Amino acid sequence: MSNLKQQLYILCAQYIANREKTIKMLIAEAQEAANEETKSSAGDKFETGRETMQQEVELNLTRLNELNKLKLALDMIRPDQRNEIVAPGALVRTNQGSYYIAISAGQLKPDDKTFYAISLESPIGAKMKGQKAGDKFMLNNKTFVIESVN
Repeated sequence: MSNLKQQLYILCAQYIANREKTIKMLIAEAQEAANEETKSSAGDKFETGRETMQQEVELNLTRLNELNKLKLALDMIRPDQRNEIVAPGALVRTNQGSYYIAISAGQLKPDDKTFYAISLESPIGAKMKGQKAGDKFMLNNKTFVIESVN
């Protein structure tokens, strides 16, 4: 089981790395565009273009900051740890699907198995938190039965 956890952990780390690369590229492009505006424009149009690019940079810096929070959350997880209750790092199988409790990284497919990487702050993660095998909860008018926690 820990091999599967290790794979999911690595996929989450790759998700973060890919997002970070994209965001840094967007920041560089916006800064470059702002610099081009400086060279080629004058007057109000120049100020508006620069301001738009600056807002784009700030938005992506905020995204980068949020991504750093995800990195810290992932760094706290030990893939080799066994879990009895739903907590960070747990693999949770329910009658409605399988989940890796880590960060919100969407659908992951190690070895052609489908898992949803979620955080405990997500709606389903909050419902699962502290639960164990055999527990049930409701979400969106669906009954979830926790079949196993590892």
